[in-house]
Amino acid sequence: MTNQTPVGGKGLLESLTALAATLISIAHTRLDLLSSDLEEEREHLLSLQVLILVALFCLGVGVVLVTILLVVAFWDTHRILVLGLLAGLFLAAGLAAWLFAMHKARTKPRVFAASLSELLKDRQQLVSGL
Repeated sequence: MTNQTPVGGKGLLESLTALAATLISIAHTRLDLLSSDLEEEREHLLSLQVLILVALFCLGVGVVLVTILLVVAFWDTHRILVLGLLAGLFLAAGLAAWLFAMHKARTKPRVFAASLSELLKDRQQLVSGL
């Protein structure tokens, strides 16, 4: 009698090792993709915040200066009318900006859309393979 190990036992161990390596590779790829998504989203939000702050500052200074200019220009004739029209214009512009911001917030794409679609593909492949 010879002392040989069954071929099926060694093959099963190799198959399990290969399966574990594949699962680890899949997890690593998906985590790398998730990390990239997070980094892109962070950079996008930071640049957007800086641009918004600069725009708001410049627009605020411009609005104040234009308001002062118009009130001074119409000081003797229609200062109340000019102030009322400018107040209405600024309120309408603020309301429009608010509504646009709400629309942008509602229609924003999902944060991890690419990662979720890849995970869904992985799940479908695993289910079809079983």
